[in-house]
Amino acid sequence: MANEDKLREYLKRAIADARDAHLRLSEAEAKAHEPIAIVGMGCRYPGGVASPEDLWQLVSSAGDGITPFPTDRGWDLETLFDPDTDRPGTSHVHEGGFLHDAAEFDAELFGISPREALAMDPQQRLLLETSWEALERAGINPHSLRGSATGVFAGLMYHDYASRLSGVPKDVEGFLANGNAGSVFSGRISYVFGFEGPAVTLDTACSSSLVSLHLACHALRTGECGIALAGGVTVMAAPTTFVEFSRQRGLAADGRCKPFAEAADGTAWAEGAGVLVLERLSEAQRLGHQVLAVISGSAVNQDGASNGLSAPNGPSQQRVIRQALKAARIPASEVDVVEAHGTGTRLGDPIEAQALLATYGQGREGAEPLWLGSVKSNFGHTQAAAGVAGVIKMVMALRAGELPRTLHVGEPSSHVDWDAGSVRLLTEERPWPRADHPRRAGISSFGISGTNAHVILEEPPAASGGDSGDGDGQENGTASGEATTDLSAMPVVPWVLSGRNAQSVRAQTERLAAFLGERDHSPVDVGFSLATTRAVLEHRTVVLGTDGAAPLTGLTDPAGGDAVISGAVTDGRTGWMFTGQGSQRLGMGRGLYDRFPVFARVLDEVCGHLEAELAGGPGFGVPVREVLFAAEGSAEAVLLEGTGYAQSALFAVQVALVELLRSWGMGPDVVLGHSIGEFVAAYVAGVFGLGDAARLVAGRARLMQGLPSGGAMAAVEGTESEVTDILGGVPEGERATVAAVNGPTAVVVSGDEDAVERVMAVARERGRRVSRLRVSHAFHSPLMEPMLAEFAEIAAGVAYRQPVLPAVSTVSGQLVGAADWATPEYWVRQIHEPVRFHRALETTTTEQGVTRLLEIGPDPVLTALAQTAVDSMVASTLRKGRGEPETVLSAVAEMFVRGSQVDWPAMFAGTGARRVDLPTYAFQRQRYWLDAARPVTDARGLGLGVAEHPLLGAAVSVAGSDAVLLTSRLSVRSHPWLADHVVAGSVLVPGTAFVELAVQAGDRVGCDRVEELTLQAPLVLPEDGAVQVQLSIDGAEDGRRALWVYSRPEEAGAEQPWTVHATGVLVAGVPAGGWDLRVWPPVGAEAVVVDGLYERLSGAGLAYGPAFRGLREVWKQGEDLLVEAALPEAVAEDGAGFGLHPALLDTVLHALGLQEPDAGADTAFAAIHVVGCVAVRRGRLRRAGTSVSTRHR
Repeated sequence: MANEDKLREYLKRAIADARDAHLRLSEAEAKAHEPIAIVGMGCRYPGGVASPEDLWQLVSSAGDGITPFPTDRGWDLETLFDPDTDRPGTSHVHEGGFLHDAAEFDAELFGISPREALAMDPQQRLLLETSWEALERAGINPHSLRGSATGVFAGLMYHDYASRLSGVPKDVEGFLANGNAGSVFSGRISYVFGFEGPAVTLDTACSSSLVSLHLACHALRTGECGIALAGGVTVMAAPTTFVEFSRQRGLAADGRCKPFAEAADGTAWAEGAGVLVLERLSEAQRLGHQVLAVISGSAVNQDGASNGLSAPNGPSQQRVIRQALKAARIPASEVDVVEAHGTGTRLGDPIEAQALLATYGQGREGAEPLWLGSVKSNFGHTQAAAGVAGVIKMVMALRAGELPRTLHVGEPSSHVDWDAGSVRLLTEERPWPRADHPRRAGISSFGISGTNAHVILEEPPAASGGDSGDGDGQENGTASGEATTDLSAMPVVPWVLSGRNAQSVRAQTERLAAFLGERDHSPVDVGFSLATTRAVLEHRTVVLGTDGAAPLTGLTDPAGGDAVISGAVTDGRTGWMFTGQGSQRLGMGRGLYDRFPVFARVLDEVCGHLEAELAGGPGFGVPVREVLFAAEGSAEAVLLEGTGYAQSALFAVQVALVELLRSWGMGPDVVLGHSIGEFVAAYVAGVFGLGDAARLVAGRARLMQGLPSGGAMAAVEGTESEVTDILGGVPEGERATVAAVNGPTAVVVSGDEDAVERVMAVARERGRRVSRLRVSHAFHSPLMEPMLAEFAEIAAGVAYRQPVLPAVSTVSGQLVGAADWATPEYWVRQIHEPVRFHRALETTTTEQGVTRLLEIGPDPVLTALAQTAVDSMVASTLRKGRGEPETVLSAVAEMFVRGSQVDWPAMFAGTGARRVDLPTYAFQRQRYWLDAARPVTDARGLGLGVAEHPLLGAAVSVAGSDAVLLTSRLSVRSHPWLADHVVAGSVLVPGTAFVELAVQAGDRVGCDRVEELTLQAPLVLPEDGAVQVQLSIDGAEDGRRALWVYSRPEEAGAEQPWTVHATGVLVAGVPAGGWDLRVWPPVGAEAVVVDGLYERLSGAGLAYGPAFRGLREVWKQGEDLLVEAALPEAVAEDGAGFGLHPALLDTVLHALGLQEPDAGADTAFAAIHVVGCVAVRRGRLRRAGTSVSTRHR
């Protein structure tokens, strides 16, 4: 029997263990196959595609994104194209799919310096921007993932941005390596966003982005990361790939892919970037992220030893498809469409089609065929970004319920046996309705190295993501949780926008206004979405609306009043000031009580504590809240005029305000309070709990109320020493005292009525303003002494703690020490000693570094004092006569735009607001592109002398004579600053450049002065290409030499004549010195307004760019103009090689444009002997003459 029992127990344990093992195995298997949700997408593709919606617009409208070669990358377009496929170094096509703004980047947003941005491969920059957009579109604040296990998987295949350079430009030394290293492409994204999951950059050529997606799915399922960004990027910095494939005859002659078509004649190279935000489906549903589509399976394999390294392998493609279907655990017949690799090559397309026919084309009898298409027909083969382009296209097709047609097909390829299976080309657009199984698509990408990838995409399960309304709070994309606002409607709706600079905020505002002008989104939903899905940056705007149209009105009219609060974050801390007695008013807090449950709950709690302490005291038979909210003119309303209820009500309202602000994530760095307000400050600092604080306040209020009436208080204009002097000079002065010092000349006296009246009279006699205060007692005076002993007993019964944050005492005016707020003696002294608010305010803003002050109280009493005394920004929570919800939200916004922390999402808790799609960040891009310098040949190796000047190349001494020939090559690429000198729409070499050339020519032949220089013809630089320049210096004759300046196009034949642009005469000898410029500006010189000069010159056809806009200040003295000018930093770095940089001298001459039209000067240039000058600090222009004296910077 015992053995049977043992056996029975063993079997029970074994069965339980087996069940447990089976459960664990099932869970592991489910986790290994868990669908992966796509929750966000960002992209850039040819044809102006800047978003998934743009991509869908392009493909659904049969758009074509193919364009001519870019003109801004330094490609030699004159020689690059040649229809002869055998000509070395050329491309037989001149079109492709390009990102023509690939050089544009918002470096400031990502905290990247201009020099580093210039050194960075534009592919890195594109990944940064598309990652930011993808996260925002997923409803994820890009900054919220800092420190999280978020992974980055980036596909990449080009590294030609740096490799095309013949040398490392000095400006980017130290940045170029990291800016172009493949590992940094993913690593930089993790660094900038603060991700701590895996960061992997991979190159499997054209399958890179789909392989990245596959690896990201695996990392999510194994728990290596909770969120993953996956995608790829391609930018061709050099035309090398076009040249290579032209030799292989692999490119379509018209630059367009014709997938699976009889007319297919090769691929078409293109660029792009795409990023997907991925989560496990269960996690996306828990967080309430909108699920755009689901990846149910994926696979990667290799061609292996096929019939050629770059030749496709049909059986391997079949295997990768079957592996993906197995991973998705579905039959091939339940996939509706395949977004093919489909590059349009005669070899690859038929192999791919046969693989699809052998897999997806089977077992579909009586059902729809597999539909086949390729986005490459719209904008070409985007290579490392191709797979993700197909994914985005199919996600958008799922959402639209439509399959777009594939372009350029015409007749299907005769090299494919289309009867071998049920596969049809999408030669026309088709609806994609829901069927008896989830709609699914396969996406293929095959790399030239043989790495193949296939992904199974399917529509999201019903009610996935934020649209479901399930889940908990903001984790479900809805504003649930404890209600801090009226559930029926928010009294004030804040729309929060921010940017890295003021321009980005304005652009964001304009973009949002235009977007919402075409949609009917709830203002609360918009506010919630802005608050929960966008990063908070330094420049900020808060638009407040009290009805449906108001926020949108504020967007379209930013100057429309108090509803729009804008500012920039300032350094420094946040201080909270708490108002004292005298600011109380009937109904204070009523507007907040009615609309904000947190405020109402706390106010009721505080009033309960106060009433318990006041109970039984004479004159305190009415509840505090009834007095606070009493009708005007009622008996209860009169009670608020007495100090007992006034102090209690002020304390209650301020504490409720504190807790309301805390519920919105706000808090002070430093606190201080005026009189009764100091008790609230101590409560906020954690010195005592709410019950003890109420006990102190109620005891103080009750005892003061019980003092005999009488006494007076008055505000006196004057310093403390002046008022003290008045007090000491009148017989009644001993019965009055200084009660408060609120400002440098704002003092309050308190005491016996006749003594106060006498002080007022003397102050008036001295021309000082005085004002009698309406008070029931003479506070902070010796008249308070009868209550001190009893109050000391109350104070002794309270539990104190040291402050948990810095606090400033208004008794001492200094930082609260250990013997201050945490002792009963302090609170006794606080009753009868002066309030030194001004000194406390100075301590707060100087020693404590507070630059933002918020007054918490019913009226801006302290705000007015602070605004006249310190430079800090000041706001107040409430103001008489204004709606309280609007006023408190305005104050919150004022503090926020200057740098205070605000938990805006918490403000929407309990409203039921839902996340809606909004425009992504308005990038403020600038151009960053390293121009590949033309390879320089050492002039010495050609038997020539080196000119060693930025405008000159070689120097040749003509044999048999003392003549000299100088040569040069000028272009807007070799000398970018020349592109800033545009006249009548053409880039002209400025006349000052001929001056510099003439001076340099003279230096080389011993001539110190340019006696004469005549410009014969303008020298126009082409947009592309260059001009050859020669300076011919004749032999010396009587110490004089003739100078000739010639040019002709670089590609000119030997027989093409040269154009004479300038002639001159060089002589030896320096003329006598010019003007005395030691006193600057000279006595009697009048300043001339420079503003608007360049706008006027532009209107006259003189379009000067930054290099020529260095005019700083101009003065006029008689007929002379006195000038200060400087080169911009980017140009000044190269200034050392010049005598006087032509852009700088030209800029000096711009001052002539400030004269009246008939006052122009015929300018003859004196000899200029300076080296490396980048700023003219003292220049004088005179009719028929010029003198330039410089000081080096």
